[in-house]
Amino acid sequence: MIYLDNGATSFYKPVGVSDAVRRAMFTCANPGRGGYPEAMAAANTVFRCRQRASEMFDCQPEQVIFTANCTHGLNIAINTLVKPGNKVVISGFEHNAVTRPLHFFGASVIVAGRKLFDWDNTLGEFEKALKSGVSAAIFTHCSNVFGYILPIEELAALCRQYEVPFIIDAAQSAGVLPVKLKSLGADFIAMPGHKGLLGPQGTGLLLCEKLPKPLLFGGTGSNSVSQEMPDFLPDRLEAGTLNVPGIAGLEAGLSYIAGRGIERISSAEHKQAMYCAAGLEKMGIRVFKGEHQSATVSFVPQTDCEEFAELLSQKGIAVRAGLHCAPLAHESAGTLQSGTVRLSFGHDAAIWQSERFLAAISSIIHKKFL
Repeated sequence: MIYLDNGATSFYKPVGVSDAVRRAMFTCANPGRGGYPEAMAAANTVFRCRQRASEMFDCQPEQVIFTANCTHGLNIAINTLVKPGNKVVISGFEHNAVTRPLHFFGASVIVAGRKLFDWDNTLGEFEKALKSGVSAAIFTHCSNVFGYILPIEELAALCRQYEVPFIIDAAQSAGVLPVKLKSLGADFIAMPGHKGLLGPQGTGLLLCEKLPKPLLFGGTGSNSVSQEMPDFLPDRLEAGTLNVPGIAGLEAGLSYIAGRGIERISSAEHKQAMYCAAGLEKMGIRVFKGEHQSATVSFVPQTDCEEFAELLSQKGIAVRAGLHCAPLAHESAGTLQSGTVRLSFGHDAAIWQSERFLAAISSIIHKKFL
């Protein structure tokens, strides 16, 4: 199978990831709950991953919180910063992991920047909203639908200028684009462990500059007498037993990325994505591409998106079709009714994958429409 759905989850993980998960299953007990060797092995595994993440994302180890996924982290961050009735500015390309919590918490949402691949529009609309007075800002680093890389350094600078707390959704960028908590000055940055970081599903990270409000309450292995959650990180957010095998796998994924290099991974992925985009355009297919784009490309075929993706699946090509849990992004791009077919490359991006993909597209078009 040619797997081109890394925007949903990385699938072909480095070998070390599964090895680390398996090893943890046989050697690690519960971290922070005992001094015997198996408990200490678990604690050391958790700390190694926390340390590795802090080095990659420019923060202190205690600022790295383990979550179940990026959505979990975003909910914690939004619950901390947003109260009912607060005005919150978001980009026009946010995922439901941002918009649904805002709806639930009763925020008044301002959508700023609806033009794809247009930094001037994004920055201009954001500054206008920030000037009007908002309680918080939330923006994705990279659109999960169109691969649009937003100008997060400039957006972060605007938020700091207007003294507005902000959250960054790094679901599509962590592991393939630079993400630095300290230099960005974000209050929170949320990311999954299972996408660009190459860890197992069921893992995620929340980088915290501000002390957050817990969503989950329970045992932490520390300060057990108090009925309040600890007022220090990471214990404040890590109630209950951690996913130690998942964290072990995540640490292996982070190690792989550190060894190979984020720039090298990103360059290989982007090269193949743009090769495919050019090939699709030559076939007369509507493709969304621009100057500020990652390794994700969306296109609108000449037939139903879901049907087209199924035809690709029959030829051994895995892509995603539909609205991608991001109706706001489709509304911004004018594809809310049709949806798109999305291809997204991973760390193993190679020319043979692109050529097989384009050959499959050509075969489908020839058979179905010619």
